[in-house]
Amino acid sequence: MGNPDRVQDRFAAGAQYIAGRLRPGTSGRTQDVVDPATGETLYRYELAGPADVDAAVRAARTALPEWAAASPGERSDALHRFAAVLADRSEELAHTETLQCGKPIKLSREFDVPGTVDNTAFFAGAARHLQGQSAGEYSPDHTSYVRREPIGAVGSIAPWNYPLQMAAWKILPAVAAGNTIVLKPAEITPLTSLLFAEAASAAGVPDGVVNIVSGAGRDAGEHLVGHPDIAMTSFTGSTAVGRRVAELATAGVKRLHLELGGKAPFLVFDDADLQAAAHGAVAGSLINSGQDCTAATRAYVQRPLYEAFVSAVADLMATVRLGDPLDPATDLGPLVSHAHRGRVAGFVERARGYATVVTGGEAPGGDLARGAYYRPTLITGAAQDSEVVRSEIFGPVLVVLPFDTDDEGIALANDTPYGLAASAWSRDVYRAGRATREIQAGCVWVNDHIPILSEMPHGGYKASGYGKDMSAYSFEEYTQVKHVMYDNTAVARKDWHRTVFGDRP
Repeated sequence: MGNPDRVQDRFAAGAQYIAGRLRPGTSGRTQDVVDPATGETLYRYELAGPADVDAAVRAARTALPEWAAASPGERSDALHRFAAVLADRSEELAHTETLQCGKPIKLSREFDVPGTVDNTAFFAGAARHLQGQSAGEYSPDHTSYVRREPIGAVGSIAPWNYPLQMAAWKILPAVAAGNTIVLKPAEITPLTSLLFAEAASAAGVPDGVVNIVSGAGRDAGEHLVGHPDIAMTSFTGSTAVGRRVAELATAGVKRLHLELGGKAPFLVFDDADLQAAAHGAVAGSLINSGQDCTAATRAYVQRPLYEAFVSAVADLMATVRLGDPLDPATDLGPLVSHAHRGRVAGFVERARGYATVVTGGEAPGGDLARGAYYRPTLITGAAQDSEVVRSEIFGPVLVVLPFDTDDEGIALANDTPYGLAASAWSRDVYRAGRATREIQAGCVWVNDHIPILSEMPHGGYKASGYGKDMSAYSFEEYTQVKHVMYDNTAVARKDWHRTVFGDRP
């Protein structure tokens, strides 16, 4: 397992990164970063308070004029160097991510860290393509064009399930567009966000462009969102907290980007490849121990395949290896905390009163008993309006329900307040095409579930929020559009002036 002394020494200067250096918080309250695989404290630090947020915002505001004035090429060069530094530090990033989150090291090494490096490289290139509409004469006497300009100092809040990747998703489009940023990671998982900011400084990104405040939401987070010098807020987290963030941001008339909860449907038609769908359902529901807003949580299976699908998924779940997250052979690590495991287990225990737990539904014993582990869980027999079908469980739990007609399957998939992601499984291109058109979600996969790309946008419909992470579409969130219009006539008295004074010239 991890070495607590080593982690404590690595961040001995504190868990706040402001104006290019680590420093302690000033709230007077401490926070433990706990290894969820053992329950052992890895790191104890002083949380950020309002004064730390103020200092970080000042640093961001101070750095803003120079960074906003840098050419796209200069920002691009800095981000290319940033990607190279991250690649050089990839093992430290992966190891630290696994320690603080409990995710298997193979997931950190093969998904979280490479994805973050690739995202950084993508935005290094995208920084050169912040283009507006081409100049043109849309009025006979004028030339118009559109500028894209940075918004200012951005205040963002990231969740605990993918601390490194979420730091990248918040920071990269903001700074590529010429903004500066203050990011508040989840206070239980701040370590890789701090490493990410340190890597930015090592790459030559100016001090104050990227700042991290590690504090609790009720003081540091709310103070950041409501700060008068913060021009925009981006938040990823639960829909309930997103509503509070929206209230605070709206009071200040701030730009707002929200990526909230999900309850992704996994729609299997009767002509689907059964083995492909079963493998996809297990991988899609268990990635990151199910702590993923896009994870497959509701499988709807057309009745001719239903029994065989349930059997195949149960058999595959039984092969998933729980163990030490730092062991490359481990498939499934613990949940992020014992408290969160209790929440997940509560959903399953209540479901026993109205549904069938086919497999899982318990914490393992033996050597794993100290950690926040929970076995892969498959539930059948639940009604569409039941808690396990409606609510975001955020754990390794998959609920499977049957459907008869294609119309019914698509209707069930859409019967949710969420709309972040979904998948459809069919060999029929027309059937799959209909599902992609009619399912109300920001991403719909066909015959797969989970893969993401830096070039493609990520964001939701309905209660899953609005705005996009990743891709060039994210610049819509982090830039403001300005129309510039030039008179081409050099005439002092314009024809339209008569509407205010005098007659037509």
